[in-house]
Amino acid sequence: MQDVLFDFISKYVSLTEDEKNIIISFNTFRTFKKGTTLLREGQYSNEVYFVLKGCIRSYYLIDGVEKTTAFYTEMEGLTPHCVTSKAPSQYYISCIEDSILNVSNPEMDVEVFDKFPKFESMCRVLSEELLAKHQINFDEFKTSSPEQRYLNLLQKRPDLIQRVPQHQLASYLGIKPESLSRLRARILTKNKG
Repeated sequence: MQDVLFDFISKYVSLTEDEKNIIISFNTFRTFKKGTTLLREGQYSNEVYFVLKGCIRSYYLIDGVEKTTAFYTEMEGLTPHCVTSKAPSQYYISCIEDSILNVSNPEMDVEVFDKFPKFESMCRVLSEELLAKHQINFDEFKTSSPEQRYLNLLQKRPDLIQRVPQHQLASYLGIKPESLSRLRARILTKNKG
């Protein structure tokens, strides 16, 4: 699994064998079963996640109803807000599929950055890319209809349609599951006609 991580890193910086071995020595690869809750509302955490295989999601529990805010799949990272704020988490993170994650913490990152300054610049670039992506997604969400949101999802992240339970997908799109069913049927009818 570390080869998957190294292939991803090599898109940004080149690694020597020594650097690869040091990364492996941190022993940060973890396997989680589908349904595992990684973070709960009210919990303090110092863990940062990078998905090597699988799918995780973040969601709020509002009046007993789950409100999904994001899905993270292969080669996507997540630093929960509580890690940087040092406050209890306001949301949950759980595994939708059996997942292999690289789990680190800010102290580990500092150690890696000290040994390999090029990682710090790589992480800065990744952070900038992630921030830009989230801003675009947020803007699209705020300015589009549920149908447009679904079509955007079909275009940009079609894998989620198959991987994510329909009720979580509907929550992510800001609609009820039955509305998502009707919307899918309407789109299918349009595409056949």
